[in-house]
Amino acid sequence: MAQVSGTYSKYDLTGIREDLSNVIYNIDPTETPVVSMIPRVDAKQTNHEWQTDGLAAASTSNAQIEGDQFSYSAPTATTRLGNHCQIMWKTVLVTGTARAVDTAGRADELDYQVAKMGKELKRDIEAQVCDNNAKVAGNDSTAREMAGIPAYLKTNSSEGSGGADPTGDGTDGRTNGTQRAFTEALVKSVLQLAYTNGGNPTKLIVGAFNKQKVSEFSGNATRMDKSEDKKLYAAIDFYYSDFGVLEVIPDRFSRSRDALLLDPEYLAIAELRPMQDVKPAKIADADPHVILTELTLEVRNEKAHGIVADLTTS
Repeated sequence: MAQVSGTYSKYDLTGIREDLSNVIYNIDPTETPVVSMIPRVDAKQTNHEWQTDGLAAASTSNAQIEGDQFSYSAPTATTRLGNHCQIMWKTVLVTGTARAVDTAGRADELDYQVAKMGKELKRDIEAQVCDNNAKVAGNDSTAREMAGIPAYLKTNSSEGSGGADPTGDGTDGRTNGTQRAFTEALVKSVLQLAYTNGGNPTKLIVGAFNKQKVSEFSGNATRMDKSEDKKLYAAIDFYYSDFGVLEVIPDRFSRSRDALLLDPEYLAIAELRPMQDVKPAKIADADPHVILTELTLEVRNEKAHGIVADLTTS
C-alpha cells in the first residue's frame, strides 16, 4: 500500500530529538584475584627488601654420648631478597567545554574518566604481579620495574622441554620451554614438591583455557550428575589433593601459559605510595588528573608456592 498523498511523516521532520540511552555499557573485566587476595604492607625505600630462612634437614642420627662435651656448628645466615618499587599511573586531560556540555550516561566527563582510570590501573598491577618480568633498578632515564611472581619461583616447578627456572631472586625471568597440555599429573607433581619443601599452596591461578582443562581432571572418582534437576555440573572450583585443598581461580590478567599454585600468606603488595589522586597545575582550558601509585611485589618465601609452566593456551 502507498502512503496517502500529503502525509507529513517522521521522515519530513527536522526537529526530532535523539534517543540516546542514559547508560554506558562496559563489560571489560575488572577482577584482580591475585592482587585482591594478598595483604598490603608498607614500603620505606624504592628497593623493598625482606628475609627468608629455613631449618636444617631432619636427622635420624642425632644421638649423643652421655657426658660428652658439646660441639658447636655455625648457624646458617638468613637470605636477603628484594624487589623494586614501580611507579604506575593513568592520566587524563579534559577540556572545560567537555565538562560543561550535557552528556549521556555521566554527569561529569572528568569524574567518569577518573573512575575508568582507577579500574585500568588495578588491571595493570595484576598483570605486572603475574608477569614473568625481571626487576629493573632504573635510573634517570630508565623506569624502575618490579619482578613478577614467576621470576621468583624456582623450587616447586614443572616446565616444558627447554624451559628453565630463574635464579629465584627476581633478577631474571623464567626461560620458556615447549608448551604442553595441562594435566592433573602436573599439578600433583608440583603439589608434592611444595609439600616436601614445607609449602601449602591454597590457590590455583589459571587462564581461561586452562581453567577448562582443570574441570576435565578426573581425580580418583567417577563424576555423577543428577538428571532430575536438569543441571550439568561441568566445573571444578576446588581441587582436593593429598596435601590440602586448592581453590581454582581463573585470572584474565595472569600469563595464560602458567598455572600458579599460591599461598597468599607468603605474598604481599608493598606500597611506597598507595593509589592516590593527583591534580597537576592547570596549564590550559582543560583539567588534568592523574591516578598514581608506587609499589612492588614481596614474595616472602618462594618455597611456599609452585608453578606449572609452559602450558598450551588453545
